[in-house]
Formats: sequence, structure tokens, C-alpha cells
Amino acid sequence: MSEPLLAVEALCTSYGKIRILRDVALQVGQGECVALLGLNGAGKTTTLRSILGLTTPRSGTIRFDGADITGWPAYKVARLGVGYVPEGRRMFKDLTTLENLQLAENGRGGGWTIARVLEHLPKLAELRARRSGRLSGGEQEMLAIGRALVANPRLLLVDEPSQGLAPLVVEEVYRILGELKQSGVAILLVEQNALLALKIAERAYVLDSGRVVHAGPAAELAADRDRIRTLMGLEVAAS
Repeated sequence: MSEPLLAVEALCTSYGKIRILRDVALQVGQGECVALLGLNGAGKTTTLRSILGLTTPRSGTIRFDGADITGWPAYKVARLGVGYVPEGRRMFKDLTTLENLQLAENGRGGGWTIARVLEHLPKLAELRARRSGRLSGGEQEMLAIGRALVANPRLLLVDEPSQGLAPLVVEEVYRILGELKQSGVAILLVEQNALLALKIAERAYVLDSGRVVHAGPAAELAADRDRIRTLMGLEVAAS
């Protein structure tokens, strides 16, 4: 693989005296989708938070487009072009769909304007005047993706996008993520449903107790369900 867009090396992160991540190493290439899998408590969200600067690593290195961003505050990481779709969506619930998008614009410029997001996600256009607290879970997930896009990220960190959503809504969310990958946006995808994530990803990492226990092509892991069960015990039903 050519020079990665994101490179994480020997990352260790703790909450107080409790060590969560232990020498985590991973890479995401330009325009690549990489799945980050593991059970609840394995350290997946902490990995994203460490990359974003929301949680300060204890040690290790995080490089984005060649620059060492280890320990940078979140606003500086975001300005470089790292977007975040958090678990639980985290809307400003008293603001409308459109107002949530307007707040997320950062003036950095790029192809993802609010108009393009609303064209790309027509459901949001229909709901532009509705308060986000009145949106369904799937609608909020689409808004969370749209909110990240208007900042024109080069890398999108997506945390559990299928959580709590009906199967048809999950299918739509993953269709959107697939289109984003095709447009050149790199994605680091945290997901409980292993096969769902492996369908869209080129490569996959598996975390267990804060350590990387598997790294390799997504297609190879998807084809070996016994291996998935051994590594993770994750949901492996066809999806």
C-alpha cells in the first residue's frame, strides 16, 4: 500500500489507571474503507476518540497525511479533514436538520456543500425544517453522516452506524457509506455486525481487550465465519 492517509502505531490509551488500548497499530489508505471490529469493551470507540483528539493517548503515534497529530485537540484534527459520525448520533435536538448542518460547516471549502448533501441524502431535504430530536434513529444517522460531510472530510470515522436501526434502514445507511467510499472519502468503520462491515471494507482489524488480534483483507475474513467466531464471537448471520 502507498503512503497511508492515517497511520497509528503502538497506541496506548488509558482512562485513569485503567489501560484500554495496548500497542494498537492500524492504517487507512487514501479512499479506502477499513473495518475495526471487536466485542463491546474491546477498545474500538477509544481508538476513534484517540485519533480524533477527544481522548489523549498515553503513548504511541498518530499520523495523518504524514503529519504527527498525536495529542492534538479535536478542533485541530477536524480542520485537517477528519470527520466523525459518533455512536448515538448526538444531535442538537432543539435545532432543525438544516440548522445542524449549518453549524457543522467549517468554511474550509470543498465539494460537500449543504446543497450537495441534501441532494445526495434527499430524505434530509424533506426533513430540513424538522427538529432533529423528532427524527427517527435512521434519519438521525443520515443527519450525522451529512453533518460530517459538510466539513469536507478526507477521512470519516464512523462508530456503530447500524446500532438500533431496522434492517431496511441499515441497508440505506450502508448504501450511503458505499457511495462515499466511491467518491474518494476514506472510512474507518467501527461495527458490531462483522459481515455487514466486511462487505464494504477492503481490510479489517479486530480488537480484543485493547489489542489488535487480527489484521488482513476483509474478503478473506468474511469468507471464514469460523474464524470470525473464534476472533470475536460477533454477529455473523447473513445480512
